Amino acid sequence: EVQLVESGGGLVQNGGSLRLTCTVPGVNFIDYAIGWFRQAPGKEHEGVSCISNSDDNTYSADSVKGRFTISSNKANNTVYLQMTDLKPEDTAVYYCAANANGVPYKVSGLYAYWGQGTQVTVSS
Repeated sequence: EVQLVESGGGLVQNGGSLRLTCTVPGVNFIDYAIGWFRQAPGKEHEGVSCISNSDDNTYSADSVKGRFTISSNKANNTVYLQMTDLKPEDTAVYYCAANANGVPYKVSGLYAYWGQGTQVTVSS
């Protein structure tokens, strides 16, 4: 019954910012790793940024390093993705995912639980 609730997507201009939120209620949050993935039209899922709730280890794609920051509020089972200096190539549907192994894998197939996705559109 693991459910993920995402929010925060929207339309911004080149250089703008958004904060995505993923909440996973009703689980022992420290047992889980949370990943943000994105999929642009016609493209494969891309691992964006992931975090372990047990040791705070993170993964970030080279394309977003220095622009996106992932963080976890373990008290309310929520992970955030602060996105700054957004570019048109960041346009995609962003998905929050969770795995019960607690390891921030960058491969989408290693996550069993997924949110509904939230659209991020960056205009040029």
